[in-house]
Amino acid sequence: MPKELVAIAPGQAVIREYEEPPLPEGHIRVKVEFGAPKHGTELTLFKGYRKASFPMGLGNMCVGRVVEIGEGVEGFSIGDRVAGYGHLRETHVWRADRVWRMPERMTPKEAVCFDPAQFALAGVRDGGVRIGDKVAVFGLGAIGQMAVQMARMSGAIFVAAVDPIPLRRQVALENGADIALDPNEVDVGEELKKATDGKGVDVAIETSGSYEALHQAIRGLAFGGTVSFVGWSKECRGGLDFGETAHFIIPNIVFSRACSDPNRDHPRWSFQRIMETCWKLLSEGRFNCENIVQPVVPFSEALEAYLEYVDRHPERSVKLGVVFEGEV
Repeated sequence: MPKELVAIAPGQAVIREYEEPPLPEGHIRVKVEFGAPKHGTELTLFKGYRKASFPMGLGNMCVGRVVEIGEGVEGFSIGDRVAGYGHLRETHVWRADRVWRMPERMTPKEAVCFDPAQFALAGVRDGGVRIGDKVAVFGLGAIGQMAVQMARMSGAIFVAAVDPIPLRRQVALENGADIALDPNEVDVGEELKKATDGKGVDVAIETSGSYEALHQAIRGLAFGGTVSFVGWSKECRGGLDFGETAHFIIPNIVFSRACSDPNRDHPRWSFQRIMETCWKLLSEGRFNCENIVQPVVPFSEALEAYLEYVDRHPERSVKLGVVFEGEV
C-alpha cells in the first residue's frame, strides 16, 4: 500500500499506509516524484495553534506524473508532469482543472516554490516597490527568499535581507541581496539607516510574523515609508513599540495576503492572476530556486527530516525537499 506523512497530534508525526481511492470523474491520479512542506503556516498548525485539527497531512506541494485519467478529462496524457497542492504522499488524486502543467525545462524545485512565490509577489505589490526603491526583507524562509528576488526584479536598487540563520542569509546574498543582517548581532534599524545615508528604506517586507522584526522594520524605514506585513503572526505579547518610531515617521503598515480576495487592486488583480503570474515566471526560470529548496531527502527519511529540519532545527534548512524516486 502507498504511504503518506501525517501529523496525528500536535508535534507528533508518522508515516502511515493509506488506501488508493477510486478516481472520480474530472480527476487525474498522479504518482508523486517530489514534494515540500510549508515551514511557516504548516508548522504553526503542526504545533497545534490556530485551531488545528488532526490527523493532518504534512506537506504543501507535490510534483509527479499522470498515471490515470478519469472520465471527462481532456488535454492530459499518461506521463504528463504536473504540480499541485497536497501533502507528502506517494500518490495524489487531483481535479484536472486544479493542477499546473510543468513545461519540460521546469525543475521540481521551481514548482514547489510556487506557493511561497504567491505570498512574496503579493507582499512586493502591496508594499508598492518601484524602480529606484530601497527595500529590506525580514525573514528569509522561502517567502522571504522569493521576495528578495522579486524586489530586485521590480526595480529596487538596494535590497537588504534580515534573518538570524546564517544559511538563509547566505542564500539571500547568492540570490541578489546587497547586504544580509543578523538581528541577534546588530541593531537592524540602525544598520538600515547607515546603508541608506541615514534616510531608511522605502519599503520593508516582513515575512516572519515576528513582532520584534516588525519593530525593527519600522525603525529602519524612511519617513512615510511602507511596511508590507506578510507573516502570519501570533498574539502580540511584546517586542513591538509603536511609540518609539512609528508615531513620528508615520509609516504605512499594510497587511498582505495573496489569497484574500478581493485583491487591493481589484478588479485588475486577483488571487488567480497572482497564481498565473507566479507560475509563468517560475516556469520561465526567472528565479533561482535551487538553493532555496535545501536539504533534499528521500521519502523514506521524510519523518525524521521533517522533525529535524522543519520543527526542531530550522537553522539547518531553508525549505525541505523530499524526493520520491530518481535524483533531483
